[in-house]
Amino acid sequence: MATDEQEHAGTPALTWQVRAVDYLGLERSVAIAAAAVFLLELGEELWKKFLPKYLESLGAGAGVIGLFGTAEDFFDAVYQYPGGWLADRLGRRRAFFLFIGVAAAGYLIYWLSPSWPFLFVGLAFAMAWHSMASPAIFAVIGDALPKQRRTMGFTVQAIIKRIPRIVSPLVGGALIAAVGIVAGMRMGLAATLMLAAITMFVVRALHVPVAAGHRVGIGGVWRSFHAALKRLLISDIIIRTCEGMAGVFIILYVTNITGVSIGQFGVLIAVQVATSILVYIPSARIADKIGRKPFVIATFVCFALFPLAVVLASSFGALLGAFVVGGLREIGEPSRKAMIVDFAEAHLRARTVGLYYLVRSLSITPAAAIGGLLWQVTPALPFLIAGIIGLIGTVVFAVTVEERYAG
Repeated sequence: MATDEQEHAGTPALTWQVRAVDYLGLERSVAIAAAAVFLLELGEELWKKFLPKYLESLGAGAGVIGLFGTAEDFFDAVYQYPGGWLADRLGRRRAFFLFIGVAAAGYLIYWLSPSWPFLFVGLAFAMAWHSMASPAIFAVIGDALPKQRRTMGFTVQAIIKRIPRIVSPLVGGALIAAVGIVAGMRMGLAATLMLAAITMFVVRALHVPVAAGHRVGIGGVWRSFHAALKRLLISDIIIRTCEGMAGVFIILYVTNITGVSIGQFGVLIAVQVATSILVYIPSARIADKIGRKPFVIATFVCFALFPLAVVLASSFGALLGAFVVGGLREIGEPSRKAMIVDFAEAHLRARTVGLYYLVRSLSITPAAAIGGLLWQVTPALPFLIAGIIGLIGTVVFAVTVEERYAG
């Protein structure tokens, strides 16, 4: 039997654990959703950043690669609202099961693809997790945490999501360097299928009650949007156009133009993600004290500077600095996501997030294809144009979204 002293000695440890969980917003449902995100990211990041090189190895040119990026943005757009609708109607757990199963079918198609057109078919399935599950994950955080803790909830979820982005690209790059792009990609995809099966088991423990409400169509969801949320959406569209125009070509630019190896590119991605992780928690805590707007502005500035920094870098050392800037793009992302959830009505939470991202992603769908056309003029051009667009988006947000709505 434990003595009074032993029982008393155990209390501080328990209190520390409870305080840590409370500080980080790790409510049980949030922790389960974060674990699911971690497992699938661990698999996807083994090969995701190398998809443009995989396409290239299967015979695709720059125009097709740009079209693939546009297709990715298109699926990201059209899947968001159905994902939110399913999460509100089926419940969070059943929706997660569906999204993981559909995505796993996409991984299998990628794995078995004999030529590049099959990757477009696989993309239609694989995007189910990234895009359909996103509103459900937002909604779980909104359901489980009060307003004042949501920024930290999104911060921890973002950190857990990005830890695999440090490890997996290094492993994936090493695999590709050792056995070649096609064999390395397929080994990574096989590992992702196994992790998807484990994730199915994890989400069985998720139980989140969904707020009841009247049936509302997509028009009603749009009418529920606060005016400040619509202004945030406009600036976000401009910023993501900047990202979409250059993002799919970054690996091609640094490997084909700057001369960096695939293995070194994996290091650059790890540096980028490590930078994001280092700034997440301090920025979230400060944002809770001084407001979210300065951090969202800082994020948008870094979105504009990243493509410019990449194209101006002429050595691996300079690229390291550019990818640090890329990592700093995440400094205000938890604040931006918390703003979206704060504006959403409880019974429309997943659908509000889904509609927001539907409009945003559909609006930026042409960006990668336009980037492909600009690349054919000169590889640096999509990066330079993207930087200018990003600066415009930053100004639009700073001028139109008032601090009282960002806090």
